[in-house]
Amino acid sequence: MTDTPFLSLAIWVPIVGGLLVLATGSDRNASLARFVAIAAALAGLAVSIPLYTMFDVATSAMQFTETHTWIPRFNINYALGVDGISVLFVLLNSFITVIVVVAGWEVIQEKVAQYMAAFLIMSGLINGIFSALDGVLFYVFFEASLIPLFIIIGVWGGANRVYAAIKFFLYTLAGSLLMLVALLYLFMESGGSFSILEWHKLKLGMWDQTWIFWFFLASFAVKVPMFPVHTWLPDAHVEAPTGGSIVLAAIALKLGAYGFLRFSLPIAPDASQALAPVIITLSLIAVIYIGFVALVQTDMKKLVAYSSISHMGFVTLGFFIFNPIGIEGALVQMISHGFVSGAMFASIGVLYDRMHSRQIADYGGVVNVMPKFAAFFMLFAMANSGLPATSGFVGEFMVVLGAVKYNFWVGFAAATTLIVGAAYTLWMYKRVVFGAVTNHHVSELTDINGREFAFLSVLAICVLAMGIYPFPVTEVMHASVTDLLKHVAVSKL
Repeated sequence: MTDTPFLSLAIWVPIVGGLLVLATGSDRNASLARFVAIAAALAGLAVSIPLYTMFDVATSAMQFTETHTWIPRFNINYALGVDGISVLFVLLNSFITVIVVVAGWEVIQEKVAQYMAAFLIMSGLINGIFSALDGVLFYVFFEASLIPLFIIIGVWGGANRVYAAIKFFLYTLAGSLLMLVALLYLFMESGGSFSILEWHKLKLGMWDQTWIFWFFLASFAVKVPMFPVHTWLPDAHVEAPTGGSIVLAAIALKLGAYGFLRFSLPIAPDASQALAPVIITLSLIAVIYIGFVALVQTDMKKLVAYSSISHMGFVTLGFFIFNPIGIEGALVQMISHGFVSGAMFASIGVLYDRMHSRQIADYGGVVNVMPKFAAFFMLFAMANSGLPATSGFVGEFMVVLGAVKYNFWVGFAAATTLIVGAAYTLWMYKRVVFGAVTNHHVSELTDINGREFAFLSVLAICVLAMGIYPFPVTEVMHASVTDLLKHVAVSKL
């Protein structure tokens, strides 16, 4: 292992890049801001790649660790490290940031520097969340990542953007405050340590575990979002600009699910097992009921937002059935959902930039004027419904396998989503893309340009590659997942 601090670089390169973009100033220098932004995003991706190439898949221990004293009085450290569960998300986040910068290249004409900078800074902060090994550091990054996204929705969003931004902020903040209480309690119990790895070993009684679990659940469930605290997401997605939607779907939703694996399961294993039926029930409601809610949407973005909630229901279901294939399936589903929902929002963004409408009824016959776009959109719609050989299928299939092992009827209920998911996605596709051109605005549309073709192609390659050969992804996480399950199986009582 080299001594290069790759994790610090993955966090600070995008943040410093974001500050440099801000320094370009007003829109007179917009083209400079764009070039600095893409250079910073690519640099952020370049420093993240060694995390994967140099990663040792045989061990479940933390790798690339860094520890520096931060606030010695309270034993707070700047401690970073990644294992097989978190390393993939750092990569995914750095990759999506590049896509977002390219996607907003021509579309954003006002406050360009601020827009690009917000995404870069957020990318660094999110990498910080995935690699923090100190409770306070995690919390600081977790809260700080709210601010850029709040600004992105509130400034560049749609007509109802202020409402959506405030709702998103309040929901997340309310949950996070409870998490802070749990972190402080763990600090007291552990004899004054904020180290997350030490908390994993902490002996706690059932009562302590139960309420710590509920407090963490309050914070992470809002982020995922789980049913019944999911209502902020459709609003936030509909109002957010395309880049905001891509990041929100591809990365931000993963933070909550990641929190379960890093905090809830290892710190409170007995409570996690005792309360698993509650989480499984909420997950199945999200998978089935929200699928039907998506079916009646008239707005494309809203439909994909509800589909995101349904797909994330799969993730939480996979975590709480406590078998390796379920958890690995859920992690694959998280990464796949990053590509697929990011691609779906990017595709809807391409249409929106041309027509300034998200209503399904305003479209129809798009294939006649935008054949290249229709082909990409078809692939992403298929992946969204879980077609074999696309990444959407792999994760869902593994979770359903795990769920059937756990309980046949849970597996059966989860598998119904494959039908409902295909129904809402393909029906939307049919109404938007096929048929005769009825709206004269559609007949004036132009097919995707080189820039759009480039980022849609990259996403398409990711979706197909992961669907055909998921081993490079599953291999990385296997040791860490096995170790986590061993840890959870041992009672702390």
